[in-house]
Amino acid sequence: MSRPSEPADSLFIADPLMAPTSIKRNSLTTTAFKALQTDDERSVLDIVDKLRRSGLNSTIELPQLVVCGDQSSGKSSVLEAITEIPFPRKENLCTRFATEIILRRTTESTILVRITPCKTRPEPEQETLRKFTAVLKDFKQLPELIDEASTAMGIGVKAAAGTKTRGRSAFARDVLSIEICGPDRTQLTLVDLPGLIQTTGKGQSAGDEKLVFELVREYMKNPRTIILAIVSAKNDWQNQVILEDCRKIDPDGERTIGIITKPDAVHKSDEPNWIDLAMNKHIYFQRGWHVLKNRGPGEMNTSFKERNEAEKDFFKSDTGFSALSPEFLGIEALRKRLSEVLLEHLTKELPLVKVEIQDKLKQTIAELDGLGERRSTIGEQRSVLVRMSLDIHNILKSAVIGYYDNPFFGPPDMNAGVDTRENIRRFRAVVQHRNKKFAETMRRQGHRYAIECGPGDCEADVKEAEKAKKELASMDRDDLGAKLPKPKQTTRPQAIDWVQKILERSRGSELPGNFNPTLIAQLFWDQSAPRNDIADLHIESVASVCKQFVHNVGKGKGIQQGRTGKAHKGQGPTPMTYNEHFTIDLQKQRQRKNARITQDAVKQAEASVVSASGGTTKQIDPVKLEEAFGRSIEQNMDRFSAEEALDNQQVYYKDERMYFINAVVKTVIERHLVEPLPDIILSPLVITQMTDKEVERVAAEAKETTARRNYLEQRKQMLEQGIETFRDAVCGLQRET
Repeated sequence: MSRPSEPADSLFIADPLMAPTSIKRNSLTTTAFKALQTDDERSVLDIVDKLRRSGLNSTIELPQLVVCGDQSSGKSSVLEAITEIPFPRKENLCTRFATEIILRRTTESTILVRITPCKTRPEPEQETLRKFTAVLKDFKQLPELIDEASTAMGIGVKAAAGTKTRGRSAFARDVLSIEICGPDRTQLTLVDLPGLIQTTGKGQSAGDEKLVFELVREYMKNPRTIILAIVSAKNDWQNQVILEDCRKIDPDGERTIGIITKPDAVHKSDEPNWIDLAMNKHIYFQRGWHVLKNRGPGEMNTSFKERNEAEKDFFKSDTGFSALSPEFLGIEALRKRLSEVLLEHLTKELPLVKVEIQDKLKQTIAELDGLGERRSTIGEQRSVLVRMSLDIHNILKSAVIGYYDNPFFGPPDMNAGVDTRENIRRFRAVVQHRNKKFAETMRRQGHRYAIECGPGDCEADVKEAEKAKKELASMDRDDLGAKLPKPKQTTRPQAIDWVQKILERSRGSELPGNFNPTLIAQLFWDQSAPRNDIADLHIESVASVCKQFVHNVGKGKGIQQGRTGKAHKGQGPTPMTYNEHFTIDLQKQRQRKNARITQDAVKQAEASVVSASGGTTKQIDPVKLEEAFGRSIEQNMDRFSAEEALDNQQVYYKDERMYFINAVVKTVIERHLVEPLPDIILSPLVITQMTDKEVERVAAEAKETTARRNYLEQRKQMLEQGIETFRDAVCGLQRET
């Protein structure tokens, strides 16, 4: 609900329990708080008041006085006596929820009532309760307004059939705030809590009992709370639940002041027991105990002055309580004690509050930074995308060329592998490393058959074959080739048999001793079959690196990722080459082969001849030499052709392997995966061409993020106001000194 505010001049405040005679505003001026607060304390309380007004009490636990006790213990009477502000006394009126009584010193006199909803309520219910505000003309309106607040909180309201509205409850976790302002008020906040239920009665359930206990204990557990534990002398103190809770929550009694009410109801025989309690003998509180005599049943319409005089007369009468030190008796002494306790407590707690505010401000700013720029409107979204795209474009461009000057790249992790996740930001180094692995895998496993070296192979080929054999035997499981089959180890005669079988099945109209030109293609396709799988694995590997790197750059903001590709499938085109080294290498292979045949023939034709002098010399027997050359001639025409074709295929394969490696690395990896990244990943040009809907789809933040940002920004503002409050207070003290 909402009520219109009335002009300050028409404000009329009266005690609804006194005679219906108008009381002028000046008659409300009281000296109660002059006893309650010193100038120093008022300065300190000004800080707390400003922090509370900024809304920080929802984020930071602020120092406060909490009045709590069992039901009918006299809490409301204690509040009235301390503040000398009349509160409504309708039965059970102010005991159904926490009531925050906020006293403020302002130039204008007002009474503002509002509800602070419990955070566990659904957001729509919270929003409804937050709208409940009213500015009162006088205290006579307060009972009716509290009834309306109770209804708004759902107290005593039965849920409608078929709705999700909460059912009837006798209590609520919401807080009713009564803010009383005026030029003679002080900065003070007291919280009146529902009385602890000992036994459930009409309108109260076991669930209500649990709720009240939880609510009261939440307030008491605040380490910055001074607990005013109210104990009624009409009941045995050992049976009053509040004392047990105080001993559990404040075991050392550092934050608790015990207040005994209704001492006039104590039987003479029971006075010693209560006096011992007041003297800190039964339950020890460091801040001690106090005794108050509140209005009796026939004194409810008396003024505060009359109430105070009656209290003084009682403690002067023939009562055992008069034996206690005057500093522990009566409302005036209690105000003085509270003044001292408040100043001491606030002086101790406020520096800690300041540190906590500073820490929470740092945390809030860090979380806001983590959310990035605001992206609620199309303009904000497009602006964010443009700035983001420029940053990303520069990072990607540097990454592609391997220029790591941007702070994004950071230092390399020397304890991790070159291409591991820890070093993924060093993008060019990772790609180069994987390209190198790809070339090594092609050399080691790019062929189906590992054919042993023949007479035409050079020394380098022999060493390469031996190296590949060792590497295959000790291959690491993380190696690219670990996912592929190893080449089949094949002797040269076995290889010639393989070629001959294909030759016989590929014969054309060529003359005997020659081979069909397509034979080389058949051999090459069969021998190089693993290359497609190796290339695919490499391309997928680099594509994965691209995606991981882009994800790091974009920090998971939905940026388009790098395109992936596949190596060309199928057998491929008919083998052809214009590389002059193919002819040269083929001729060198034949020369080495012929030289080997000649060496073998000469060795077979050598004979030892004894000279006339008796020595021996080696001579070549021409007949044997001719016979040896004859034996080296392959008589089987298909076998001869197969051997020639094998030699051609091996030379061609080596030539094509280098070409294939270069083609995959340059044409696929570089041209289609790496080089385009700066231009295809959210480039500035792409942003300018995007429609509003596309911008919104890419850059709009989730509703949850927007809600969280709004909450954090409000919290940041409150915390900054809190820091400013402390800064102003320090400046004020410096001016005074």
